[in-house]
Amino acid sequence: MNDDAMRARQARPSVARVYDYILGGRDNYGVDQNLADYFIDFLPGSEQVAITARAATLRAVRSMCANGIRQFIDLGCGLPTSENVHDVVRRQHPDAPIVYVDNDPFVVAHGRALLSIDDRIAVLGRDLCQVAEIADHDDVKRLINFDEPVGLLFGVVLAFVEDNENPAGVVGDWAARVPAGSQVYISHFRSGHNRETNTTERKVLDAFGRGRWRNDDEIEALFGDLELIDPGLQACARWWPESAPDDSGNGRELSVWEQLIVAGLARKSA
Repeated sequence: MNDDAMRARQARPSVARVYDYILGGRDNYGVDQNLADYFIDFLPGSEQVAITARAATLRAVRSMCANGIRQFIDLGCGLPTSENVHDVVRRQHPDAPIVYVDNDPFVVAHGRALLSIDDRIAVLGRDLCQVAEIADHDDVKRLINFDEPVGLLFGVVLAFVEDNENPAGVVGDWAARVPAGSQVYISHFRSGHNRETNTTERKVLDAFGRGRWRNDDEIEALFGDLELIDPGLQACARWWPESAPDDSGNGRELSVWEQLIVAGLARKSA
């Protein structure tokens, strides 16, 4: 990336870098910190949207691994954090292949710099809507066996796919490429028809130029014909398939912010 491109990228906040800052990372700039601090300072508690979303994604990965899935594609992966998808997977399946995909060159460069020593991990710079281009990439062909179950992760990223880009069709195209027994995880911003939702949505749209809050029916529709696993679509703070760990949020009333981010896990049964 040349100097002009770098300066242009630093002039606007990035979804991945804002999340990185909220999650305690260091791969961000002042413009990202300013946006994140707006949420933290003026919408106190809103940082829980990012925090609970990330925690739920890692719980989903643990669940998938426990159910025998040994290969993963993380679509819209964001920047590496203190605990990544491959860190969770490798505790149960030490040689499992993982493909990270993101359309942000900053994310891809950092991911490759950190993970280049592991030939069972690939980081691709692609838009998740480029299904065929990703699936046919040499690294994906080398790492992912599409005859065996695959874990597909859409952590919040579909909230930045507009309706005219057909997010349900994107999920369907990915689901069509993986065999029965595969699982698909989606987390998404939930429209709440309240001040917090409206304020957050406007700020996100102003900052990033895109972002779509959806209601529960719209989010469930993203799964298409996939079979939602119990407990279905839930707030990320409470989401957990089959059991409820201490960090699940059960037993207490969730904040309005925790209610604004939901998740679900589905399986392909045929």
